[in-house]
Parts: sequence; structure tokens; C-alpha cells
Amino acid sequence: MSDEFRRNLLGPEPTLLPGEPDVESRLAAGDEAVDLAARHPTSSLLWAILADEAFAEGRVIESYAYARTGYHRGLDALRRAGWKGTGPVPFQHEGNRGFLRALYALGRAAGAIGETEEAARISTFLNDSDPLAAAAIEAR
Repeated sequence: MSDEFRRNLLGPEPTLLPGEPDVESRLAAGDEAVDLAARHPTSSLLWAILADEAFAEGRVIESYAYARTGYHRGLDALRRAGWKGTGPVPFQHEGNRGFLRALYALGRAAGAIGETEEAARISTFLNDSDPLAAAAIEAR
């Protein structure tokens, strides 16, 4: 494990999800996330993009649903990568960004619909995953 991702030598190793080169190349080629999601339904990145688009257009309930899908797909991927429910998921690792973006979007949408307890839990989860993730996502 690279030292650049290590936060606590006594804690669990950071979880590093694999990248999504097919998805990223199709997005770079101009394909729309809504079209790609049917071909890549396990991609947290695509669900996060859809959540961001819906939120920006004022479709908060759709944003919540997209973000929740990306969050659950990301949890599945984390577990496959050996994550045991705790430990760092660094934003600086490209493969983790889709999950962290979906997690952020879920907290944002939960807050917007008045789900304050869920928004707080998501905020804690995001901060525990990577304390710098929220600021990095907001800076995009």
C-alpha cells in the first residue's frame, strides 16, 4: 500500500477501488451519463453525475434517488475490494471518486428534503472516508 494514502498506521488500510476506464473514456468522448448508466449500472461515477445534474436542475427527489443508487453500488464495490465498514477511502485515488461523489450527493439531497439525521450520518461517513473529500468535491 502506498504511504501517500496511509492516514493512521494503527487503523485499517485505505480502500482503493479500481478505475472505470470504459466509463471515463465514453464520458470524455461526449457520451451522456444517462445513456451510459444502462450499460454500466454498477458505476457510482455515473450515478453521481446524474445526481449532480438533477440537483442542479432542481429535481431534488431524482437527485436523491440517483445518489442513493450510486452510494449502494459503491458500497458493493468497497466490500468487493475488502472494505470492512470502516477506514479511509481517499478522494485523491481516482477510482474512489465516483463513490465519494455519490456519497456527497446523497447527503446534499437528504439535507434538501429535510432528512437531517441521514444528512448528518452521510457527512460523518464522508469525513471518516476522507476529511478532504467534501472540499475537493465542492471545488469542482
